[in-house]
Amino acid sequence: MAKSKSSKAKKPSIITERSFTFLKNYINNASPVGFETSGQKLWLEYLKPYVDTQFTDPYGTAVGVINPKANFKVVIEAHADEISWFVNYITPEGLIYLKRNGGVDHQIAPSQRVLIHGKKGAVKAVFGWPAIHTRLSNPESKEPTPKVDNLFLDCGARTKKEVEDLGIHIGAVATYQDGFDELAHDYYVGRAFDNRIGGFMIAEVARLLKENKKQLPFALYIVNAVQEEIGLRGAEMIARRIKPDIAIVTDVTHDTATPMINKAIEGDIVCAKGPSLAYAPAIHNKLLNIVQDVAEKKKIAVQYRTLSRSTGTDTDSFAYANDGCPSVLISIPLRYMHTTVELLHKSDIERTIELMYETLLVLSPKTNLSYL
Repeated sequence: MAKSKSSKAKKPSIITERSFTFLKNYINNASPVGFETSGQKLWLEYLKPYVDTQFTDPYGTAVGVINPKANFKVVIEAHADEISWFVNYITPEGLIYLKRNGGVDHQIAPSQRVLIHGKKGAVKAVFGWPAIHTRLSNPESKEPTPKVDNLFLDCGARTKKEVEDLGIHIGAVATYQDGFDELAHDYYVGRAFDNRIGGFMIAEVARLLKENKKQLPFALYIVNAVQEEIGLRGAEMIARRIKPDIAIVTDVTHDTATPMINKAIEGDIVCAKGPSLAYAPAIHNKLLNIVQDVAEKKKIAVQYRTLSRSTGTDTDSFAYANDGCPSVLISIPLRYMHTTVELLHKSDIERTIELMYETLLVLSPKTNLSYL
């Protein structure tokens, strides 16, 4: 007699070996605000087998389309850009001062390694910072703290000409070098999970639709938008171009279980407990109800948070575009946002992919999203 199993078989992973390789390459690739080209090329190449057609808009938002001839249009969307620094001033001694390109955190910069993307390719550099011995050598002086105006890069050059000979110029962007890695208990770490993890997840939704031979009764636009980090600009442009009837936006949200975060303000969201659904004026209540019903029926764990005047995500651009577009936000919990060690959990990635995928399967042009 065969022995009875004491537990259920483990559910197979949604993420395949090929998709995991893409994820690592995609996270390790630089895609700073306004300079997303190389990342968009990687993304479109991965997406190509799973869509009927592709295009990019003038500023680089990349789009794959399934069933493009259908009149009813549904968007699933993420943003492709990452925070970075602009070269702003080069001293006669060859040191490089910067300006922010998006919401980059000045406090984490000292001793970080970066790549400066100049006219001759990437140049390695470091954020210099005085040694603790020298900072504390005068007990009467106040210890300096990192600020944008006292941070500088050292690329090894000792004159302005040597810097320029490397191809570095005013307006070149610098991105941190830290890349993808794995931690214990199915955690992934890297820079720019905000929000290239979203680009990965919407591409996986397209892959699942293709591999499972699902026929959608609408056109599905898989949108990887640019310039979210400086004001949702890419979503604003592409929403006007596509004029979608429904938008499902995915982004990251804060895991609030770490120190120095006030849950009374930021809510109670934890990694490995499922994607977060938001309540906010830009969120369409009936569309949110549909997503909630899908999560319940498919036993997909979800969490909730409230947002105020805006979601701070591309959801706002889609919701208020054109004549108004019913929109919903599905966020993945993330620790240490806008640092080089952003941290998220594999199970949340898979649940978010599954929730978007299953939601698409219940939508149709006849879905009642009237306000009253």
